[in-house]
Amino acid sequence: MSAHYSSLHKTASQIRRDILEMVYQAQSGHLAGSLGMADVFTSLFPGKILRHDSARPEWDKRDYFFLSNGHISPVFYATLAKDGYFSREKLQTFRQINSRLQGHPHFTWDQKQNLPGVENSSGPLGQGLSQAAGMALALRMDHKKNKVFCMMSDGEQQEGQIWEAYQFIIHQHINNLIGIIDCNKIQISGNVQQVLSLGNLKLKLMSFGFKVLEMDAHNFADIFEKFTLAKNVGKQAVIILANSVPGKGVSFMENDYRWHGRPPNESEYHQAMNELKIREKML
Repeated sequence: MSAHYSSLHKTASQIRRDILEMVYQAQSGHLAGSLGMADVFTSLFPGKILRHDSARPEWDKRDYFFLSNGHISPVFYATLAKDGYFSREKLQTFRQINSRLQGHPHFTWDQKQNLPGVENSSGPLGQGLSQAAGMALALRMDHKKNKVFCMMSDGEQQEGQIWEAYQFIIHQHINNLIGIIDCNKIQISGNVQQVLSLGNLKLKLMSFGFKVLEMDAHNFADIFEKFTLAKNVGKQAVIILANSVPGKGVSFMENDYRWHGRPPNESEYHQAMNELKIREKML
């Protein structure tokens, strides 16, 4: 393992511990998807796949990141704090009254100040891709070279607005957008396949006209390889199917849909934290 990937593994481990701490203290929040996406978020922000600068959140040459499945805000906030967008102490206010770190990210706070690193407000699933597509088209019209990234969930693909956005992206020949779908195969009420099957999602997206890549969301070498390929496509929009394990790092949470939006009790919290610490020592 390269020194770079080793460092990212340790960063992702800390982010997972921060996620667990936030949701436990708030006794509210979504663990499974947040833990499952820790490696991808670590690669995007601290790993610098995104062109960005935490000291200049509104830098006009930055890549834009839109979070559509906003319920995984714990991993987003923990990553932004780790990368210096705001202090790590702020994570203690997660989901508290008057906190800037609410359950779903908000672009503005009290109509005066943006939350650093957050490009869009999210909540109802299915809307983030439309927002990202609009930004990507606006950037192209302004002859700017910024890339737009949009994180989605696989359960979110059940929303009609997602497919309207796909049609719009292809019709407008938008080629500066990279969509990422967290394919963890669960949603709040069960397994995606059982709740409402997506069929062959890869084939459907290819038939629309997307370049589709598949990624191991827990292998940093593969994550970097696929994002590098995606950024170099140039001729068409790209969708990355990020195959992940929900609840990654905590044995009794992994692949169990019941942890989609359930906070741990005290004994579960200590068991989960111990597992994460033991895994980190093995890195």
